Amino acid sequence: MNKLYPIGIQNFESLRKDGYFYVDKTALVYELANTGRYYFLSRPRRFGKSLLLSTLQAYFEGKRELFTGLAMERLEQNWTKYPVLHLDLNARKYDTESSLLHELNKHLEEWESKYNSPYSDRAPEERFYKVIQRAYEMTGQRVVVLVDEYDKPMLQAIGDPVLQESYRNTLKPFYGVLKSLDGYIRFAFLTGVTKFGKVSVFSDLNNLNDISMDRQYVALCGMTESEIHTDFEDELHGLSTTLGLSYEDVCHELKARYDGYHFTYQVEGIYNPFSLLNTFYKMEFGSYWFETGTPSYLVELLKRDHYDLYRMSEEETDADVLNSIDSTSKNPIPVIYQSGYLTIKGYNKDFGIYRLGFPNKEVEEGFIKYLLPYYANVEVGNSSFQIMKFVNEVKSGDYDSFFHRLQSFFADTPYELVRDLELHYQNVLFIVFKLVGFYVKAEYHTSEGRIDLVLQTDRFVYIMEFKFDGTADEALRQIEEKHYALPFVHDPRKLFKIGVNFSSKTRNIEEWKVV
Repeated sequence: MNKLYPIGIQNFESLRKDGYFYVDKTALVYELANTGRYYFLSRPRRFGKSLLLSTLQAYFEGKRELFTGLAMERLEQNWTKYPVLHLDLNARKYDTESSLLHELNKHLEEWESKYNSPYSDRAPEERFYKVIQRAYEMTGQRVVVLVDEYDKPMLQAIGDPVLQESYRNTLKPFYGVLKSLDGYIRFAFLTGVTKFGKVSVFSDLNNLNDISMDRQYVALCGMTESEIHTDFEDELHGLSTTLGLSYEDVCHELKARYDGYHFTYQVEGIYNPFSLLNTFYKMEFGSYWFETGTPSYLVELLKRDHYDLYRMSEEETDADVLNSIDSTSKNPIPVIYQSGYLTIKGYNKDFGIYRLGFPNKEVEEGFIKYLLPYYANVEVGNSSFQIMKFVNEVKSGDYDSFFHRLQSFFADTPYELVRDLELHYQNVLFIVFKLVGFYVKAEYHTSEGRIDLVLQTDRFVYIMEFKFDGTADEALRQIEEKHYALPFVHDPRKLFKIGVNFSSKTRNIEEWKVV
């Protein structure tokens, strides 16, 4: 029988009863459940957070039969059934003040009916308080509280400070109940994509243990390389046969595309589980994780905060910034990091500074391609076609067509961008050359707002220097004076030295000259 892949299945009981494959995380689940009480875990979307909570629910409900053959079967000797309150905030669009109240009310009514708690006329936090008390009194067991995607309302309102404040004012006392009823609670686990700082919804719940960057739990969600080789060896060989690649090339491609998530420093990389399972199911590489979400709110943050995109692939920050988000902040990096579009690439122990970067090829190429229509004069859905044309022009030596196409990207630049026109110009160039660089060899660096670029194909080498309100001749002179062409003096490929000037008056590329 072929293996059943649990793509999109988030219910542990359904997964186990219907015979879907499960990468055994129950040893870590057992450790969590028996070494602490209050936990918070931040992970990107589709990383298995919901399945983790469902696994915890099955464990605390004493469903021993679901763990047959798993690590939990030998670890747990005394199965106990606890009352479980599972709050899932992922199933609603939050765009009004009442939408959050409606979602909380839906769950509260269900719990009140189950535990005979007649307090439906009170505020949500009071009702939650009473439900926990009644569940304990009726069962004689302390209560387990599981909250899935606690931050969904906050995240959807990140561009609306008034609405976000309303959600914060509702959720803060609601979650604060967990501290007030410490004696009634056996275990509490909250998950989300982000952790909001400063005026946090967790500020009253200061006993919450954030394990998002804890070493022993980095593999709690996602897959490690050893798990892939233990559980999916047949699939690796199947990919090799289907795609006509060597086993080693398949492993290398999987790693390049889907590995690379680091939730703290100097730990093994974690593979994106959603993309892996889809690849094994379809026997084809694809951008499965990226295509299931549109990071439009992240792009709006980048544009709102006039972010220099060159910084993104080598951003440096500290743990306080990574672990907190505030609606008034002008730094979009925490949201982008916690959403899974950036990850930890290095760490300076002396200063406590983390270096960030894109986790893998799927995220980097998908995110940069997604940015293009937001910054350049390109229709949504037309990015791949335009980049294909750029690459073909570079490979054929047709630099004039290349720059005419690039000029069209700057056409109709909004007048309001004049204040940040140089940054806008740099960001468009970054996006274009980053995307071209996925198909030809590209090297570039910036210095005080100037862009130096080298593009290499099998036939041509392009050395480009860009000026802003200068001249193409000045750009060419800099190429000569700084000896940019020296590394290619004995290269048999044809060399183009190109000077380019961007004019703030025309808000476009004004001229280019080639020698």
